[in-house]
Parts: sequence; C-alpha cells; structure tokens
Amino acid sequence: MMSSTGPFLQWAQEVAALLLLRVRRTVLQTAILLCVLLLLLWIAVFLYGSFYYSYMPTVSYVSPVHYGFRTDCGLPGPDLCSFPIANISLVKNNRDRVLMYGQPYRISLELELPESPVNQELGMFMVVMSCYTKGGRIVSSTARSTMLHYRSGLLQTLDTLVFAGLFFLGFAEQKQMVEVELYSDYREDSYVPTVGAVIEIQTKRIQIYGAQLRIHAHFTGLRYLLYNFPVTSAILGVASNFTFLSVIVLFSYLQWIWGSVWPREPLSVQVNTRDGASLQQRREEARRRLATPRPASPPQLPGEVLETIGPIGDTAQAKELDLSEETEFESVESSLFTDANYPPPAGTLLTLPQLGEGAEPIPGAEIRQRHVCSSS
Repeated sequence: MMSSTGPFLQWAQEVAALLLLRVRRTVLQTAILLCVLLLLLWIAVFLYGSFYYSYMPTVSYVSPVHYGFRTDCGLPGPDLCSFPIANISLVKNNRDRVLMYGQPYRISLELELPESPVNQELGMFMVVMSCYTKGGRIVSSTARSTMLHYRSGLLQTLDTLVFAGLFFLGFAEQKQMVEVELYSDYREDSYVPTVGAVIEIQTKRIQIYGAQLRIHAHFTGLRYLLYNFPVTSAILGVASNFTFLSVIVLFSYLQWIWGSVWPREPLSVQVNTRDGASLQQRREEARRRLATPRPASPPQLPGEVLETIGPIGDTAQAKELDLSEETEFESVESSLFTDANYPPPAGTLLTLPQLGEGAEPIPGAEIRQRHVCSSS
C-alpha cells in the first residue's frame, strides 16, 4: 500500500509545484499589466489636462473698477470737478494675459447706482472705454450711452413700504444695477496685444456705489464643446490618449519580443547545374582535374624550335574534343562565378582552382612537334 501511494504523492507534489509556479507567474504578469495600465491612464489624464489648460482661455474675468476724479476745484454742490476715470489692467499676476489671440469676447460694465434724486435727474450719460497696448498706444475705443431705469413716484413709495423692514435691517438697498455693453465681439490682435483699458464716465453729476468690468468669452467649435460638455469631452479625450499610448506600448513590446512585427524571410537562391550534379561535386571535379600532373615534354635539341601543329586524328574527333574541352571549361568557370557571388554554407572548405602550369592535358589528343632549325 505504501509502495503504491509513493509515486502518486510525488506526482501530486510535482503538479502542485507546477501549478504554484504558474499561479505566481500569472500574478506577476497581472500586476505588471495593471501597473502599466495605471501609468498609461495617468499619462492620458495629464495630457488632456495640459491640453485643456493651454487651449481653453479664461471663460469669465471680473475686475473691480475704481474711479478717480479731481477734487481741487472747490465748487459747492453735487457736481464733480472732472469726469470719473478708471485704469484697469488686463494682465493677471503681471504675466498672464486675460485675452487670448483670435478669441471673441463680450466686454460689459456694471454700474451700481443709488436711486437718489441726483441720479434720477441725471438722464443719459456716456461711457467711453479705450484699450491700449504696451507703451500706452490706444488700439481700440468705444462709447456707449446709458441711464438709470425709470420708476414713478407711486412705484417708489410702494416699494419702500413693502421692503421697509429689509431696508431697516440692512438686507436691501434702494439702488439699481445698470449694465453697459461696451464690446459685443472684441478680438485680440496677436501683433499688438492689449494690456489695459481706460474707462471714463462723461458726466460730473453721477453718484456711484461701485462698478465692475466683466469679460466673457464666446466659444465656437471645439472650445464650445469643451466648455458646454466638459464631462463628455474629458471622457473622450482621456480615452483617445489612452488608446494611442496603448498602441505605442503594444508595438514596442512586440518589437522587443519578436525583433520585428513583420519578420523578413531569408533570401533563398537555387542554382541549377547541368546533368543534375551538385555544386560541391563540380568543385571537387574541377579541383581533381587541375591537380593532375602534366606529362613531360620531349627533349629539345639545341638550335631547334618546337612548333605545335595540332591534334592527330580526323577532324570530327578533334572537333568533339574541342567541344568537350570548351564545355568543361565553361562548367568550371560557372562554378567559380557561382562561388564568388553566393558564398558556400558555413563549414565548407573552398579551394579555388589554380589555372596555370598544372593544367590537365586533353585526353585522346597527341601533340606533334616539328623540328625547325634556327638560322643562326
């Protein structure tokens, strides 16, 4: 019984170890994949946030307007010595411009005017705004007229009676908010950027609680979608960045694992030889023929010159021998040309034939020599 359970326990231990190794590998791969996905998601969110911050201009900018006027005239009464004038800077923190190039803006002035007898008797008055660039040069100017809203005496009396408790406790005041639209479609010039504006109220009998300059951007196209649908735009933008980064990481991983996404197949060249003989056999045959020793030539007498006449035999046999010699030479030349252009496989010893004195004589051919006496 013990002998039968021994191999089973060993097999169970091996299977458990293999499963544990696979589980560890799977957990490690899953952890690495989650870390990579979280990193890609963080990069995608960062890229979308950077794009939104750099592409979207200031949606709404509100700046308080503090008017100044002369007080050295000494005239008694409610009249001022000069027109109220305010200078407003359109640069935030002395470095960031409020207006962006090419973006249309709506610029308006809000005046908080008390319902005093002086303002009610004032009637219409002019508000002038002049935008200037660096150096004080005016690049744009506009003028708009406005007045206090009319309310009859009976309506003012009823309003005072109804809201008397709030007026007494200080939760309400008898005043009006008058909004003056100065620019409906103001566009910044990239060559002469606006750095400030001067606002002047052309009347000396006005009484003002306070004033504010409002600049609101009119968005079109992509900026309109980003401003009016921020959640949908953020989801689409982050998803697009995440997909693009995932594709880049995937291709980089495949390039690192496989070496290339589309591996190139090795170039294979087949060389066909005559009579079905392989290239190695033809090299051995050419080497064997060239290594055959050349027969010794007959002794030459002094004063004689040996002249080769040609092969002995009929003409047909000579032509056949010449044809076989030419064919063999072409075979050797073809093998040498093939070896020069296509290197032999690794481990093959290649010896080039030495064409010279050790050339093999043509079998079946005899050389006939004729004695020629020299004239000396």
